[in-house]
Amino acid sequence: MKIVLLESLAIPKEVLKGFADKLSEKGHQFVVYEKSTDDNILIEHAKDADVIMIANMPLSGNVIRSCSNLKFINVAFTGVDHVDLEAAKECGVKVSNASGYSTQSVAELVICMMLSLLRNMNQVEERCRNAGTKEGLVGRQLEGKTVGIVGFGAIGKKVAKLLNAFDCKVIAYSRSRKPTEQGWVDFANLDELLEKSDLITLHCPLTAETRHMINAEKIAKMKSNAILINCARGPVVDYEALANALIDGRIGGAGLDVFETEPPLVSDHVMLHTPNTIVTPHIAFASEESMIMRAEIVFSSLDHWLEGKQVNIIL
Repeated sequence: MKIVLLESLAIPKEVLKGFADKLSEKGHQFVVYEKSTDDNILIEHAKDADVIMIANMPLSGNVIRSCSNLKFINVAFTGVDHVDLEAAKECGVKVSNASGYSTQSVAELVICMMLSLLRNMNQVEERCRNAGTKEGLVGRQLEGKTVGIVGFGAIGKKVAKLLNAFDCKVIAYSRSRKPTEQGWVDFANLDELLEKSDLITLHCPLTAETRHMINAEKIAKMKSNAILINCARGPVVDYEALANALIDGRIGGAGLDVFETEPPLVSDHVMLHTPNTIVTPHIAFASEESMIMRAEIVFSSLDHWLEGKQVNIIL
C-alpha cells in the first residue's frame, strides 16, 4: 500500500520515523509532504495513494475523486467537517478519525481562558508593563460560579470534572443526554443554561443544526457579565452577533480558539477588535503530550485498517 501523509502531525522527526519504519517493514510505502491548500498540488502528491493521512487541512471532493486508488482517509483530528464525506462515500472510500487524543489539552485551555478572563489578565499585564496598577481591573474568582457546558461528550465531561475542583455549579446541555456518574452536574435546555450561567463553554460538533447555534437571539439571553468560551468549532457561533454584544457591553467577555476559517485570520476580522476577548490560533488540541497521543491513535487506526479491522469509523 502507498500511504501519503499530506501535512505535519507536529511530532518529533524521530517519532514519525519510528512509525514509518514499522510500515516499511511490512512492505508499505510511506511518503510525507509539506502542507498545501492547492488542490492541484494535493492531487499530484496523492494521485496514486491507497491511503491519505491528514490532520485538520481541508480535503476537497475534487482531490478525493482524482485519486483513483484511494481506499482510506485517516484523519488525525476529532472533527471531520473539513473532509468532503459525500465524495468519500461516493467513491467508496473509508474514513476514520482520531477522537480522544486532545480531551485533557482542550479542557485545560478552557479553564485557562476562564481564569484569564475573570481576572482580566490581558489588561492587568499591559498595566504592569506600562508602570500601571490594578485600579479598576480587580477581577472575579471562578469558585462558586455557575458554568454552562454545551455538549456533554468526553471533553465536556472533562471540563466538568476540572470545574468541580473549583466548587462550581455545572449545568450541561446535550441533545442526546447520557447518564453521568457526576451527580453534581445538572441538565437543562439551552435557553435555561444561557440564562443561568456566569460562564458558557461550547463543546458540540459542527452540524447543520449547530451552525450559528449561538446567535444574536441566544446571546441576548445571557447575563450582562457572562463569559463565552468557544474551543469547539468556529461556525457554531455567529461572530458578528458576538462582536456586537461585546462592543455594546451586553456580555462580559469571550475566549475563542476557533473561527469560521483556520488561522491566520485577516487583520480586520471582527473578533480581533472586540473588548475583553482572548483569541488563540486553534491551539486547544495541541500540546506536546496530545500530539504524541494523536499520532499513536492515527497509526493504530491505520494498522487496524490494513488488517481489515477498521476502527474509529466515520464512513
